[in-house]
Amino acid sequence: QVQLVESGGGLVQPGGSLKLSCRGSGFAFSNYGISWYRQGPGKERELVAHIGTAGDATNYEDSVKGRFTISRDNAKNTGYLQLDSLNAEDTAIYYCKIVILRGGRWIDYWGQGTQVTVSS
Repeated sequence: QVQLVESGGGLVQPGGSLKLSCRGSGFAFSNYGISWYRQGPGKERELVAHIGTAGDATNYEDSVKGRFTISRDNAKNTGYLQLDSLNAEDTAIYYCKIVILRGGRWIDYWGQGTQVTVSS
């Protein structure tokens, strides 16, 4: 079955960096774009970044432009989100998502999330 597993979260000081990973299985990974979302304490889940199938088309939410970098390695069935210059506002659970066409319907698949905490 379709499965997404995130990893790489943790506790980091302001100004620090983390690299999140999202490994997919149970589907043709290279055929689908990958999105990263986050949900901070008391906030709604928001889209952070998206990358196309070949990795050459990316877009970012305004507050993370220039600080976060999305990438993918289709040979490893893994997507990445590099987080740099982190601040307290980046504290959240980070999720990856893909949307797959199944039985004529587009279906969202989410990972379990990985916690990022930015604190001194």
